[in-house]
Amino acid sequence: MTIGAVDIGGTKIAVGMVDEGGNVLSKAEFPSDGGDYGGCVDLIGRELRETARAAAVEISGIGIGSTGPVNPFTGEFGAVDFLPGWHGRNIVEDLERLFHVQAAMENDADAAVLGEAAWGIGKNKPKLIYVTIGTGIGGGMVLDGHLYRGVDGAHPEFGHHVIDPSGPVCSCGFRGCWESLATGPAMVAWVETQIPLNHPRRQDLTGRRICELAQQGEDWACAAVEREAHYLGLGIANLISLFTPDAIVLGGSVMKSASLFLDRIRQVIASGCKFVPYEKTELLLASLGEDANLIGAARVWHFRFGQGTKISV
Repeated sequence: MTIGAVDIGGTKIAVGMVDEGGNVLSKAEFPSDGGDYGGCVDLIGRELRETARAAAVEISGIGIGSTGPVNPFTGEFGAVDFLPGWHGRNIVEDLERLFHVQAAMENDADAAVLGEAAWGIGKNKPKLIYVTIGTGIGGGMVLDGHLYRGVDGAHPEFGHHVIDPSGPVCSCGFRGCWESLATGPAMVAWVETQIPLNHPRRQDLTGRRICELAQQGEDWACAAVEREAHYLGLGIANLISLFTPDAIVLGGSVMKSASLFLDRIRQVIASGCKFVPYEKTELLLASLGEDANLIGAARVWHFRFGQGTKISV
């Protein structure tokens, strides 16, 4: 059985074929650019057929992981900032009509936790939290084999719990949300307050570049990494105190430099989680690599249709 996987991001869409073991057999990607919905669906359909042809397989079902708010039960998009004009459109129905197979969609962070729980480092962890740290912060939870859903099927927004109410204004309306303090752009914004306007390092500054310069010993970059690790530790400590999971899996572009952050994160957790057995919560790094989003999207189909909405744990 081969699942056609679709990963919808703010800037690109990836598609591919994923087998029953979570292996990507073929893949392709193209810009989304907030593009016309109908044109993007046509292109998704075309690329799914091409990747199926390249892998010499037939599509048994379609799994979709998407950025932003989505309705996993109806298959409709919510108000996705990056994709104006997609609100209320139903990609599940449209792809089912094109391919005559069952399709299912989840938020991309929920798709990622499903992938890690079934085929990745989160396997056999009954209470698992996945956190992705990059341009934003997102996450999902699997509790005793079930994907956690809030009221009306809502997806938990880990990135928007408040860490420092005097911190930067966040897009959600609060100040000092985790996402406003502990992402790649948050690192850049803080560094820009610390070095002069004419400083040569201000050109093309990114979170990745800050991490590279910290590894080279640049003082202000090391300070930025220390600050980032502190706020990452506070947010993760909150998740441990609230949920006491077996493991928290950390992914996303910022965690490609995990060696800079993990020791300090663990120190922060140990300094304030004294009423829960925090030392028993494992901190793990996401294991599915560059294809994690496609693998997670494929797992969405298996979770919905293959195992009765439960993962073996």
